[in-house]
Amino acid sequence: MGLFDNLGSVISDALSGKPVNLMSIAEDVFQNAGGLDGVLAQLNDSGLGKQVASWIGTGDNIPITADQIRSALSSEQVQGLAAKLGVDISAVPELLAKHLPETVDQASPGGTLPS
Repeated sequence: MGLFDNLGSVISDALSGKPVNLMSIAEDVFQNAGGLDGVLAQLNDSGLGKQVASWIGTGDNIPITADQIRSALSSEQVQGLAAKLGVDISAVPELLAKHLPETVDQASPGGTLPS
């Protein structure tokens, strides 16, 4: 089964507030930025290191805002995610702000990201 075989249900879930596998989608779109590690480094470089560290760590997740996402990611990255999700570009920062902390947290059990 390919990554986007169930894209319709992912979009529906994202828009209805259900949990989505945002990690898989983000990894695909962010390949040009070095995958998840590259995007997290990009967020770190944008002054969001404390938030990123909290998502990877074992404590509480520090939230991120849509405005912080807009500032940290390129418009090309946001457009790519919008195209993959099939949503308006303005919805992407909100979706990332809502789902990225928990998604990274779940992908880093024990406080480490898988290689």
